[in-house]
Amino acid sequence: MKILLVLNPVSGGVDKANFLDQAKNFCTKYGYNLQMFETSGKDDEDKLKQQIQDFEPARVIAAGGDGTLLFTAKVLRKTGIPMGIVPLGSANGMATELFVNPNPVEAFKDALISQVFAGLDMLLVNNKHYSLHIGDVGINASIVESYSKDKNRGMATYAKYFIDELSRMEPFNITVKANNKTISEKGLMVGLCNARKYGTGIPLNIEGNPMDGKFEIVILKNLDLPTLIKAGLASFDERFHDSQNSLVISTDKAEVLFDKPMLLQLDGEVIGRFEKLDIAIDKHAIKLISHNDLILKTK
Repeated sequence: MKILLVLNPVSGGVDKANFLDQAKNFCTKYGYNLQMFETSGKDDEDKLKQQIQDFEPARVIAAGGDGTLLFTAKVLRKTGIPMGIVPLGSANGMATELFVNPNPVEAFKDALISQVFAGLDMLLVNNKHYSLHIGDVGINASIVESYSKDKNRGMATYAKYFIDELSRMEPFNITVKANNKTISEKGLMVGLCNARKYGTGIPLNIEGNPMDGKFEIVILKNLDLPTLIKAGLASFDERFHDSQNSLVISTDKAEVLFDKPMLLQLDGEVIGRFEKLDIAIDKHAIKLISHNDLILKTK
């Protein structure tokens, strides 16, 4: 069987040498034909498409964080080629959401042998930009922008910028048109959720399902100390999730408007500033290599 491993060599600041050695040895031992594709940040999408066309893999496995997973998914979208996940980023939010084995070597083996597949949704924003996990506008997008410019990685660096943004945050006007209704609110953040939790484990909503053909818009209205404490506790136990400070809208398409251009990030990538977002679900865009535990947990 031909296997293409898509690897981000710098994701999460994680040393991938040990994983690669074990993955190559496993494929050699059991007769898998393994090829590698390493992202470089230059023409990666075109290069990956060409390698897939030339190699014709039976499966493609994304090894990295949420950004690597999204990059791979955009190339595989609607191709029918199964995609597996190996968590090798700093947070691995979507891998956690999809109950991928947290051990990279075991996750790699699962992606090789599983015969269980699931239809994974994607979000399409402004007919151009995609998201698999979570996007947002507001305080977190500003944190992500600062984090992306820092040569250091990991949760400590993220926390530094989180504290900095807390001192500067201001509410902004938000209008959401969805489900034949118009809702106007003030908030500190708007989450665009195909999944439920950030990579930190903190849930934005606890009802989302990345395979149900819908997504959730979450308007965070307040972010004081009690809210932060509850958010931290909710990362360990969802019963602490604070639904009082947020508004959740479940839909398959929506229009979100702001009173000024606002910064948007999708799956950890800063996209730009927008006054209007048109969001639609791309149902079952990806053929995900999965397992029956996930299928049961998302029903």
